[in-house]
Amino acid sequence: MPQAAYAAKRNARLDARVSQKEKDLIEAAASLRGISVTDFLRTTVTDAAQRIIRESEVLILAERSRRIFVEALLNAPKPNDAALAAARRFRREVG
Repeated sequence: MPQAAYAAKRNARLDARVSQKEKDLIEAAASLRGISVTDFLRTTVTDAAQRIIRESEVLILAERSRRIFVEALLNAPKPNDAALAAARRFRREVG
């Protein structure tokens, strides 16, 4: 990707105050990865944000699915003719 196009996409800014110990830790980790502190913070925070959002979405979907399942159990529709016929066949063949 051309440098100018890459820079144009990153025009928003975030600022954070950290302790010297935190700064040293972040710098050491970035150095171990062979990337700048900015790139380390950007990629690490973005990955964490995506994970947190994904976890939240899974919980929301699980809750919605649970409600739908319980509702279907509590308010099950009456069996139609095909279901009744299948139950009779099952009883003849198995029971």
